[in-house]
Amino acid sequence: MNSRRKFIKDTSVLGTGVFVAPGLTHDLLDGEQDAKLKMGLIGVGLRGTNHLKNLLLRKDVNITALCDIDESRIEIAKDLIAKSGAKPAKIYGKNDYDYRNLLGTKEVDAVLIATPWLWHTRMAVDAMRAGKYVGLEVSAANTLEECWDLVNVHEETGTHLMILENVNYRRDVLAILNMVRQNVFGELVHFRCGYQHDLREVKFNNGKQPYGGGVEFGENAISEARWRTQHSITRNADVYPTHGVGPIAVMADINRGNRFVSMTANASKAIGLHNHIVKQGGKDHPNAKIKFKQGDVITSTLETARGETIIVTHDCNLPRPYSLGFRVQGANGLWEVDGNRIYIEGKSEPHKWDKADEWLQKYDHPLWKKYGEYAEGAGHGGMDFFVINAFVESAKLNIAPPLDVYDAAAWSAITPLSEASIENNGTVQNFPDFTRGLWIKRKPYNWINGNF
Repeated sequence: MNSRRKFIKDTSVLGTGVFVAPGLTHDLLDGEQDAKLKMGLIGVGLRGTNHLKNLLLRKDVNITALCDIDESRIEIAKDLIAKSGAKPAKIYGKNDYDYRNLLGTKEVDAVLIATPWLWHTRMAVDAMRAGKYVGLEVSAANTLEECWDLVNVHEETGTHLMILENVNYRRDVLAILNMVRQNVFGELVHFRCGYQHDLREVKFNNGKQPYGGGVEFGENAISEARWRTQHSITRNADVYPTHGVGPIAVMADINRGNRFVSMTANASKAIGLHNHIVKQGGKDHPNAKIKFKQGDVITSTLETARGETIIVTHDCNLPRPYSLGFRVQGANGLWEVDGNRIYIEGKSEPHKWDKADEWLQKYDHPLWKKYGEYAEGAGHGGMDFFVINAFVESAKLNIAPPLDVYDAAAWSAITPLSEASIENNGTVQNFPDFTRGLWIKRKPYNWINGNF
């Protein structure tokens, strides 16, 4: 933690901006490089508070405004700011739309939005229209209309949005991206990924402890159980695709020389959440009568313009260990995260897996090799340090972020498209081109040489 604080304090915009700016070549900047970014946070629940902790370690950021309708979360955030020695932030949260008053102040340059999913797009759209640089938690949108809203408002206003997909900065993911860029796997053919995470104790909560394994949700619960579980009742869809598909999309150059062209989706039966309720609360508990719409395992298959296929799995309602299920396969070999294994033809013993450790160490990403120690304690194994750093540095320079609005729209579109396909017995869905044809010209970000 101390090394991370020292790094952030001592590093100038010029020093860090080089490795976060997509395709940017710098001359020396003017005096504005010494200015602090004035940040507003909309949503300071568990995720927003984690971001707040990391931002408070930075000496190039002032937290000037906080917004949350939960007074208890505001008090926690205010206490963190006070203990950091920073000036108090202005507080908003009188009602659901008080965030618009936060957006109206000149004391905010950029906003970080970490609220329930149904608020993401409307808040991001309002923020872009207010001229604020936007960091948006995942997923970015719930419907195709919302995906287009994000793109259209960005293009109308010129205001940037970064989707805060931290898994793109995971150490093994960036090492594999390094291998992809160095053509170790050869021409890419197939990918697998997903969000496979037993969330039953997150979706149900007894209201007395953060993740107590109860069977209540909605107003009777706390944290994500207040809102997340409702999606499982009303939507049969992959409602959380970006942790898996985000890293794969970068490897496959989606929106930058390649794009998603179509997808299909299928859903299994839905028994996991009902079984959890009966086990924890008994068969006579009122919630045992609820009929959940979301299949326990949602499987989506995407096709790209270059001919790769991508299988995306959502599996959050059954007992299982955590895994994002990554598989990257090319003409020369493949990597599978489950089993921690790699096979490269001509390098590995024929028909036998290599342990991935040596390969990952050999191709460890330059960013992690140089700054990994500073990420310790930032959350999610250090990923949160890198994603927040990229956001802050991009916002300070007011440049397009590495994970931009077109990525936010394309990755989030998997939710409504999976829902439509499932509803129509797995019918193929055409994938919108949110770049309006510019994917043909757009160049991939040079992640390897540090141009983030």
